[in-house]
Amino acid sequence: MTQRALDSSGEQTPGPSRPAMIDAGAELDPVHPMDLPPSAHDATGLTTAEVAERVARGEVNDVPVRSSRSVTEIVRANVFTRFNLIIGVLWVIMLFVAPIQDSLFGFVIVANTGIGIIQEWRAKKTLDSLAVIGEAKPTVRRDGKAAEISTHEIVLGDVVELGPGDKVVVDGTVAEADSLEVDESLLTGEADPVLKKPGDPVMSGSFVVAGGGAFTATKVGREAYAAQLAEEASRFTLVHSELRSGISTILKYVTWMMVPTAIGLIISQLVVKDNNFKDSVARTVGGIVPMIPEGLVLLTSVAFAIGVVRLGRKQCLVQELPAIEGLARVDVVCLDKTGTLTEGGMDITEVRPLNGSDEAYVHQVLRSLGSSDPRPNASLQAIIDAYPAGEMSDKGAEAAWAVTDAMPFSSARKYSGAAFTETDGTSSAWLLGAPDVLLPEGDPTLDEIEHLNQQGLRVLLLARVPSGELDAPDAAEGDVPTALVVLEQRLRPDAAETLKYFAQQNVATKVISGDNAVSVGAVAGKLGLAGAENTLDARKMPTDPDDMATAMEQNAVFGRVTPQQKRDMVAALQSRGHTVAMTGDGVNDVLALKDADIGVSMGSGSEATRAVAQIVLLNNSFATLPSVVAEGRRVIGNITRVATLFLTKTVYSVLLAILVVCTQVEYPFLPRHLTLLSTLTIGVPAFFLALAPNKERAQPHFVRRVMRYAIPSGVIAATATFTTYLVARHHYSGPGALEAETSAATLTLFLVSMWVLAIIARPYTWWRIGLVAAMGLGFLIVLVVPWLQDFFALKLVGTTMPWAAVGIAVAAAALLEFSWRLVGRRFGA
Repeated sequence: MTQRALDSSGEQTPGPSRPAMIDAGAELDPVHPMDLPPSAHDATGLTTAEVAERVARGEVNDVPVRSSRSVTEIVRANVFTRFNLIIGVLWVIMLFVAPIQDSLFGFVIVANTGIGIIQEWRAKKTLDSLAVIGEAKPTVRRDGKAAEISTHEIVLGDVVELGPGDKVVVDGTVAEADSLEVDESLLTGEADPVLKKPGDPVMSGSFVVAGGGAFTATKVGREAYAAQLAEEASRFTLVHSELRSGISTILKYVTWMMVPTAIGLIISQLVVKDNNFKDSVARTVGGIVPMIPEGLVLLTSVAFAIGVVRLGRKQCLVQELPAIEGLARVDVVCLDKTGTLTEGGMDITEVRPLNGSDEAYVHQVLRSLGSSDPRPNASLQAIIDAYPAGEMSDKGAEAAWAVTDAMPFSSARKYSGAAFTETDGTSSAWLLGAPDVLLPEGDPTLDEIEHLNQQGLRVLLLARVPSGELDAPDAAEGDVPTALVVLEQRLRPDAAETLKYFAQQNVATKVISGDNAVSVGAVAGKLGLAGAENTLDARKMPTDPDDMATAMEQNAVFGRVTPQQKRDMVAALQSRGHTVAMTGDGVNDVLALKDADIGVSMGSGSEATRAVAQIVLLNNSFATLPSVVAEGRRVIGNITRVATLFLTKTVYSVLLAILVVCTQVEYPFLPRHLTLLSTLTIGVPAFFLALAPNKERAQPHFVRRVMRYAIPSGVIAATATFTTYLVARHHYSGPGALEAETSAATLTLFLVSMWVLAIIARPYTWWRIGLVAAMGLGFLIVLVVPWLQDFFALKLVGTTMPWAAVGIAVAAAALLEFSWRLVGRRFGA
């Protein structure tokens, strides 16, 4: 056949068989197959001895499939942080100048950091084990036999077989090609598949869209072009998400506020007041430590890590952790019908001969077409199952027809074909594919097909064509319709419930398929998809991005979509501000998966789709998606909640320090007081709240949303606490006055902080009420148990001042309620 390449519209145009090089560094080494030992380019492949020899020389593809963070990196990332350094220095100081109870904050940080390390290590184990399960195994010829091996076992000179959807895992040179079309868009950015012939180079990272063949490995390991890119792309990471970048922004602002405030506090307590040195140091540290929201970073890491473990139990591989967060923000899900709404297999329900064709002859054509493709797609496999080779007909055993030419199915052109020499010596050529592509518009047969499509059936047209080049652009001209092949698709039993879930969550669902739009709409309608009757044939889709976006928003089902159009549709939706998730399992979905905000691949999908997707559903269950969405919403919603707790503490700590510096009084708290308050009003409840179920839809602008509530809450808490402290300074006098003043101020701060916790815990459930009550009970126990009073230096003196502290806290709580409702009305919840 003439070497041609398919353009994005499905037309075939003459094109170079060699790929465009990205840059000088992207060129393949001038290693020619003839430079390798004879067995390296022989069809039988390498021998066991040759493989062992190459392994001994280190000529093996030793790039790990997945590059999880090592245990050392996990420990380093959790221990060596900016805030741990600050707290560590303050902790060491406190161990020398104050009782052990003033150093409790250090032990809390050690415990929290340990929890973070353990959880991330568990997540690493889950990711690594799932990656092994989901790893594709290329087929390699050795000792004259084809066998599946792990990617890292490939050696230099191996002959690797290729089929539709296979990813080229190492660089090499084509040894065999049977209409082999390779998509190199992930490397070159060019969407047009390239038709390869023997001797042409293939680069790792590209993938097969049609045809088959084999190539000889000429570069393995880290020398392969895409190896380092792939290794970096799949690295275990906790960064590059709106949530974590927002927290980083908050921490940056906190640092700017903290440094000058801490310096002022140090000068105030050590120089101006000229108090007992050790007591001054303790109170200075007590003012600095609560400014640091160190637990917020830790808790975010823990929430992500636990999310990975939870999803891992459901056979969901999260290749990039922020994908959990990203899918929670999605408002449009684009679904590929085949493999997502329907199961991979299909069944033939009817074969209708056309134009007086002989039924037995049609069956023989279909049987021969099935035998012509060594790598059949789902439709052709259904034909093979119905008409296996060598089957007996009414006339006896049919002799096999000799295949003289074959063209595998391409999602761009929408049909496949083959030419035969029949048993009587005559030649015939056939095309099998989409009727509305092979038949001219207005053909009466299309009306019959439309009726079948409306029932949700898939229809293929078998057409005889004049002998010639099957891959010619005009191959379908002059075709003679011979039969309709009616296929019934197997619906996924869980698809209806999943579509219902997305509808309830106000996530728009768009079904994008290469099949007939009416047929796809009928299938979607059976599954209860809202708007399934709004179908559009993508061949009538406007090309202007804005008009395309409008069409995407107005319709729910799209048929006859080319791979490039899927990509354009995703871009059009994104241009309207939508966050788009794309699901798929075939090579025709790769470009759209790559460009979508979140790509979701089925575990049984092609290796190419699994390589570019952020989430892989290893159990091939579309019903797992709601779990991923729910996990993302749990992480984002809960971290937003607890971030308000942490930052309220930061705001009131900074403001208290400023008030102390301005009024030149002793700082009211020792570290033990704020350790107790932080544990009961933030640390323990935040841990439970961060892991609780949360179905709230993720909202953008994390930093603004958190600070809108944290700033007024912190200001109210600081003002109320300092007011109590000043009143207490006038009320108490003599020895022990400072301890009594501190106790009164601590009571007010605890009650106000508890009210912030009570607001954040809403809506109430039995366990949330129990959590808040348990924290209150814990503080009460400290106040009434004598040895705990001594340990925490908390003892309420008299009745007037404690009740005054309670009254001030009640007023602050009322002000908190008003401010939160005001913010909610003005900016939305």
